[in-house]
Amino acid sequence: GRGSGRLPQIAHPAVRAFMTGAPARAICVFCGSSPGENPLHAEVAHVVGSEIARRGWTLVYGGGSVGLMGILADAALEAGGRVIGVIPRFLYEWEVGHDGLTELEIVETLTERKVRMGDLSDAFLSLPGGIGTMDELFEALSWAQLGLETKPNGLLNVSGYYDGLIAFLDRATAEGFMKPTHRGLLHVSADPQALLDTLGK
Repeated sequence: GRGSGRLPQIAHPAVRAFMTGAPARAICVFCGSSPGENPLHAEVAHVVGSEIARRGWTLVYGGGSVGLMGILADAALEAGGRVIGVIPRFLYEWEVGHDGLTELEIVETLTERKVRMGDLSDAFLSLPGGIGTMDELFEALSWAQLGLETKPNGLLNVSGYYDGLIAFLDRATAEGFMKPTHRGLLHVSADPQALLDTLGK
């Protein structure tokens, strides 16, 4: 009843997080504009989007409506989450922008997009993707390596997709091109929940 002192049931996760004093975080997710050949990639993107919303966090991503990007954003929106997309004008004009987001920011260049996504976020998470995802992942990692920011950075290794990349980073470290402390800046896991737990600390 009204006099019980219990919080009312609030549908929106961000409002719930605010009322309960839980920290509201914004997670920047990089991922492919293709769904990939392995259906598990799409399933994991859906899980990540839903889980970010369930935790009351904001999803920040590249603003696309296609591939893993669209699956991720739609899952977060369906779960009542707040989703901010940042997309270059030329991609929006190619009609790959998502018009159903909480907010969609249009910038002029890919470089502006990365900087703006970083500014809006408390942590970075990379799902499977191609060259664009690699560009974003390594730019964020280089910011941390140079001490320009201290936000945690996660790599979700679905079905061993990133095994080759992880081996490269280990080789670069062994060969002296990467310091062990910098290698440790990238948190790697195959478990979406565990990785989000790490990024949320």
